[in-house]
Amino acid sequence: MMRIGVDVGGTNTDAVVMDGTKVLAGVKEATTPDVMSGVVSALKSVLAASGLDPEAIDVVMIGTTHFTNAVVQRRDLAQTAAVRLGLPATASLPPMVDWPEDLRSAIGNHAYLAHGGHEFDGRVISPLDEAELLGIAAEIKAKGIRSVAVTSVFSPVNTEFETQAGAIFEKALPGAHVTLSSDIGRIGLLERENAAVMNACLRDLSKLVIDAFRDALDACGVRGRFFLTQNDGTLMDAAYAERFPVLTFASGPTNSIRGAAFLSGVAEAIVVDIGGTTSDVGALHKGFPRQATVAIEVGGVRTNFRMPDVFSFGLGGGSLVVDGPGGVKVGPTSVGYKLTREALIFGGETLTTTDIAVAGGRAFLGDHKRVANLDRSLIARTEARIADMLETAVERSRLSPEPLPVIVVGGGSILVHDKIAGLEIVKPHHFAVANAVGAAIAQVSGEVDRVYSLTSLSRADAIGDAQRKATAVAVASGARAETIEVVDVEDVPLAYLPGNATRVRVKVVGDLHVA
Repeated sequence: MMRIGVDVGGTNTDAVVMDGTKVLAGVKEATTPDVMSGVVSALKSVLAASGLDPEAIDVVMIGTTHFTNAVVQRRDLAQTAAVRLGLPATASLPPMVDWPEDLRSAIGNHAYLAHGGHEFDGRVISPLDEAELLGIAAEIKAKGIRSVAVTSVFSPVNTEFETQAGAIFEKALPGAHVTLSSDIGRIGLLERENAAVMNACLRDLSKLVIDAFRDALDACGVRGRFFLTQNDGTLMDAAYAERFPVLTFASGPTNSIRGAAFLSGVAEAIVVDIGGTTSDVGALHKGFPRQATVAIEVGGVRTNFRMPDVFSFGLGGGSLVVDGPGGVKVGPTSVGYKLTREALIFGGETLTTTDIAVAGGRAFLGDHKRVANLDRSLIARTEARIADMLETAVERSRLSPEPLPVIVVGGGSILVHDKIAGLEIVKPHHFAVANAVGAAIAQVSGEVDRVYSLTSLSRADAIGDAQRKATAVAVASGARAETIEVVDVEDVPLAYLPGNATRVRVKVVGDLHVA
């Protein structure tokens, strides 16, 4: 199967062509302000480098930061109605109660509480009131809102009320985007609701972005199926990504970690991905990124959908180097995709970490003569500062004193030339485009996270039921049933709930089925 993997970063857009497990070609192109022209350039370059006809490509996998950036920068967000089913419970904490004021204002701060919801064991809190929901729908329509997020208490246990409410809103608001929280988040109410609202406010943007990606592929003559990578290191097709844009959050670091595992053949390690602007450090467990066990903030909002446990900080190949009274400062400001114009070695006037690497004889690019006279003390102190930043980040990702290897990938990995925190360094072939490789090799996943009462069934039965449901999700998403394997099982007794309650989470992955 011929496939292309693309990863759109803040500095570079990387692309690879792979035949099965073999990397045929890999390229890096500068990310452009409009993003899409950079994607087209990367696609055309990697096809030329591989010597393949565009029509030979079966599948294209793309990782993008579009939707994360929209939330962080508070732009291109749709007015959204957040509807919670749970009255008379939960009224003390209204929807979006913990959001930053500027983000809440950006989407209009339209919050509604209605009757409905379930207890953890499926018992009804209060019956769904259709007339009440139709009244809310009328208000939403009067305000001209086209995006609605519906959240019901304990909907991952029983999705009935969310499904009914969603159907009511879709009928009353033709053409509106309706997001159900049970399709995205896990058990926790506020975090799951936040994820659903965030998804709803991105739905208009997601259509524009997905259509633009399709246009980019058409411009290059590529007719293969099109997928986006999501934040657990697996795939979703373009139509699914259009419905659930929040699932792309943090897909870039995830792609890098997966690509690092594939290229190095190492399944247990610390991965350091150094780009042009930032570095991402995460742990690799069984070939997949270790998942975060606490709520993750995106743009200042707590969410609880699956996210990799990644520490990001401002160190990259374009990071500015400033020597001041307090010593050398590296980053977090970066010249980003302007590196090839603004760095000293490329004829610019800005001292960057790449200039330091070239001046120290650690890398060979640009015009070495332009940094030949840099102060040797400055070079040494900058290298020491970079080493200290990397060591601090790696130590944050270690959960045990075991001497795991450190896999270093990304175009900015020229900044690493020695052990980090005393750990051996692995820099695999094609390290510079590991993120695009991670996108290209991505599999399809299925996950279930729900509460079971163990009064009528055993722990093994509960886990087995969750595994069957997760497998069904993966197959429905495009996985080949015979390749499904369980990669994560977690069961946690909930002592504060009656009925011997246990929370069970199961995740499975499988290879993509291509007709």
